[in-house]
Amino acid sequence: MKLNLQDIPRVKTITKQDFIKHYFKPQKPVVIEQFITDWPAYSKWNLEYIKDIAGHKTVPLYDDRPVDYKDGFNEPHATMKMSEYVDLLKRKPTKYRIFLWNILKEVPQLQKDFTFPDFGLRLMKGLPMLFFGGRDSYTFMHYDIDLANIFHFHFEGEKQIILFDQKQNKHLYKVPHALITREDIDFSNPDFSKWPALQNARGWQCQLNHGEVLYMPEGYWHYMKYVTPGFSMSLRAIARNPKNLGKAIYNVFIMRNFDNLMRRIKGQQWIDWKNQKAITNTNNNLKHK
Repeated sequence: MKLNLQDIPRVKTITKQDFIKHYFKPQKPVVIEQFITDWPAYSKWNLEYIKDIAGHKTVPLYDDRPVDYKDGFNEPHATMKMSEYVDLLKRKPTKYRIFLWNILKEVPQLQKDFTFPDFGLRLMKGLPMLFFGGRDSYTFMHYDIDLANIFHFHFEGEKQIILFDQKQNKHLYKVPHALITREDIDFSNPDFSKWPALQNARGWQCQLNHGEVLYMPEGYWHYMKYVTPGFSMSLRAIARNPKNLGKAIYNVFIMRNFDNLMRRIKGQQWIDWKNQKAITNTNNNLKHK
């Protein structure tokens, strides 16, 4: 048995007006296949190019180990030179990923290879972020702290993506005071005997290929698995829905600080309580379904 997922709609290209009408306003995801064919990045960006242009940079690496109370916010699990990391990606599967790597700060010349597209939303031009991963590496199911509208451009290889909207929270074993679900759920092959509520979740899926862009609406949960080594760039626009904007402000200024405080006070006991609460809360929802 598999998750109840429908394929994300695909279009070759799209006008600003059609994007706003058919996807942004109804808050539905879409894959645009040929929107950036005129970018230099479309033909230039691959792992070897990144190695040539940024090989000397020391990069932060993250794997899929569970959250530990001692971990700082976005604290890396390891570091290495980008050239070594690209060689590792090409040589063998690795769990190590790079995320939230700011192009403007780290390799400003990469900005010459793309332009900020006009989707009818005001993109945050200071935050073009790169994400890298090796074959079979993946991100935990999560949503972004600012509940932004996200445009995710993929380069080299293939990436499997699963999305859920915020209405599915009660089925996903969401961890309280956090932006993640239970980390021991394999969303690419879920065990429904262990996580029965997932059978009620309704989501979206796609396989993203080189040069394609995925629009993820505000606050969408996303799980991303690298089918092959590759990397992506995300551009984002602030949440427009007042409710989502309110949640974003709460997450940044209250929830994150409260969670960090409780980690310092209670240590691993706090993490364990949250993980257990994710099961209890979801099972309670299941009983009252």
